Amino acid sequence: MTATPTSPTGRPERLIIRTRSSVLAQLRDRIAGDVLGPGDAGFREARAGFNRLVTHRPSVIAIPENHFDVVEAVRFAAAEDLRITVQATGHGTGVPADGGLLINTSRLTAVTVDPVTRTARVAAGATWKAVLDAAVPYGLAPLMGSASIVGAVGFTLGGGFGWLGRRFGLGSDAVLAFDLVTPDGRPIRVSEASFPHIFWALRGGGAGSLGVVTSMEIALVDVTTVYAGNLFYPADDAEEIMRRFRDWAPAQPEALTSAVTILNLPPTDDVPEPLRGGSFAVVRGCWSGDIATGRVIVDEWRNWRTPLVDLWDEMPFDAVDAISMDPTEPMPVMVTTEWFDELHDEAIEVVAGRARPEPGSAPLVVSAEIRHAGGAIARGAARAANDRARSGQFLLELISMVPDPHVALAVESTLRVTRTELAPYVTGATYLNFTSGAERAGRAADAYSAEHRRRLLDIKATLDPHDRFCHGDIA
Repeated sequence: MTATPTSPTGRPERLIIRTRSSVLAQLRDRIAGDVLGPGDAGFREARAGFNRLVTHRPSVIAIPENHFDVVEAVRFAAAEDLRITVQATGHGTGVPADGGLLINTSRLTAVTVDPVTRTARVAAGATWKAVLDAAVPYGLAPLMGSASIVGAVGFTLGGGFGWLGRRFGLGSDAVLAFDLVTPDGRPIRVSEASFPHIFWALRGGGAGSLGVVTSMEIALVDVTTVYAGNLFYPADDAEEIMRRFRDWAPAQPEALTSAVTILNLPPTDDVPEPLRGGSFAVVRGCWSGDIATGRVIVDEWRNWRTPLVDLWDEMPFDAVDAISMDPTEPMPVMVTTEWFDELHDEAIEVVAGRARPEPGSAPLVVSAEIRHAGGAIARGAARAANDRARSGQFLLELISMVPDPHVALAVESTLRVTRTELAPYVTGATYLNFTSGAERAGRAADAYSAEHRRRLLDIKATLDPHDRFCHGDIA
């Protein structure tokens, strides 16, 4: 017996019952973009995101060519009583969607910059690389994350903690307006002046719950050159380096956003020879103030202990990928996170012990990064939807690769045990962009205070009474 997927209203989804080909033909007649069903060429690729561990299995995929296609696709889903999932690059996918309509926004890539107002208009599928390429010629930069291949809109809806965060705030703080297609297919312009409650919810309340954001207007900042990079130390010294970082980072000006990381690099040709296959304790970050001042600040580490490899230097901001050195090819990963108000010695020992591999064994955690927050991130917390997700002092991200399904259970167990061991020392808050899969769905509520969560749920219930967008971060 085969289970029939149900709609948000509890009824079997009509697309499963009716003749699939006729229903797909109706949607194809309504939009300029592609419409794909299971078995169609390109279906598997269109449903796949960057994180290959989470795979949607929709009944139909719409790949819009423009804003109007999104409107028609949402109206189609409403008429057919289908759930809706939205995906651009698929970096932060939560629980995979089975059945319903997947709107793949990857073709909506337009970016325009107004150098006079220092703003950019960014379409739903554009990556931060596209925004950088448009902004840099004018001496401007976006509040982007650690990797330019990530989708700008999805990153921003989840908050968006990047290497300019302590000085300028989260990416969501830079948003001036959203173009939103509501769950009933109504296109609206959302800003502080129009629909202020929805504007508040979208700026950090997570993605995929209130409709489809087809574009956003963001403020850009005057940053062209930064002092940034990595200092590599032996992984055996990780505890000592983490303790020093804990005491050092809060004393630095807000122009510095920094982190300490235990990094286990693969023995592959794309890794520089001195680092290939090694494990390191890394002090990394980005200084966006006067370059000479930044060099003096980082010299405190060099004078304390000479690093094995020193890659911290002056660089154009559009080379920001060199800081985190995130992978660029799709892969299966598990990610988890915790916030600390204080970084206790015991917590440091847990993180170092779990992230540093035993001699001769492959690491289950490839990166354990503790990023220093505060500054403009914390100052904006009280008025932000995701208040708990930006109130702590230090943010931990654990990343594990899952190259084989047989490894998944071991990785999941390691991450779960690590979080259990850290439980006495953490705030319990969640930063949405550092979670994925079932954990993102299960812990999303912890990004918000009880008051803000109630407010978000009220907005969600009003805007999407049938819970058509049921795979987002507000539930």
